[in-house]
Parts: sequence; structure tokens; C-alpha cells
Amino acid sequence: MNARAVVVGDTFELRYALRPRGGADIISNFDDAEPETLTLGDGTLAPMLEQWLIDLVPGERHVFLLDPWQAFGASQPDLVQMLPKTDLPSDMEFAVDQLVEFAMPNGQTLAGRILEIGNDAVKVDFNHPLADLSIEFEVEIVRIL
Repeated sequence: MNARAVVVGDTFELRYALRPRGGADIISNFDDAEPETLTLGDGTLAPMLEQWLIDLVPGERHVFLLDPWQAFGASQPDLVQMLPKTDLPSDMEFAVDQLVEFAMPNGQTLAGRILEIGNDAVKVDFNHPLADLSIEFEVEIVRIL
């Protein structure tokens, strides 16, 4: 009898790693005591990564080699912005290459990487940190719940 494959809406246990192609892991839960539990399609995992999980069978380990357009896309110049320091919390400390979360008016947060710090403004890149990179997405579905 064949094992059932993952479909949209399934809740399952997953082990995974993300790394730039040929590079070190950016994130991995392969060494964690417990796998992560998620529901395919609930937004926990980026949609561009979720699509690679459809039709996977528990117990098999796969490494997907993704070009930037298949993973986090290309950088968008309009997502690099100069923010006046007066618009930022006065107690916020800045460092180049620092990843900072900014509160949006709707209550959500948006992460950005600081590129430059000027006297009156901070240049922030709101593109995904993995934009423009070819990615290795290693996955193993442990079991479908």
C-alpha cells in the first residue's frame, strides 16, 4: 500500500533547512528534538516554499535547488527606503546590517535590514533577506497528522 502524500490543508510534522546554494544553514530544525508542525496553506511557511511540499510522502528526504524566482524572488528597488530618524523610536539604536522590525500602522510588523545610517535618516532594505539568492530547501515530512 502506498503512503498518502501531502495535499493543501494537511497538518503534518516537518523537518527542514534553508541555506544559500552551497552555503551554511540559515535555518534548520533537523537537530531539534521535535519536528515543526504546520498546516499547508495556513501561511506559516512562505507560499513559494509550501508548493514544494505538495505530493511529498512521509519518510522521504528531498533537497530542492531553487533559483531566486522559485524562492524569495528578486530584490525590488522600491523596497529600499530612506526613513527619517524622527519617524523612528527615539530609543532605537542602529547598526549597519542590523535586522530591525518596524511596527506598521495596522499593527503588523515589517523586517528591514539597515544599509546606511546618516545624521538625519536611516536607509533600510525591506526586501526579503534571501531575495536574489539561489536556495537549497531540504525537507522531510515526518508524518501527516
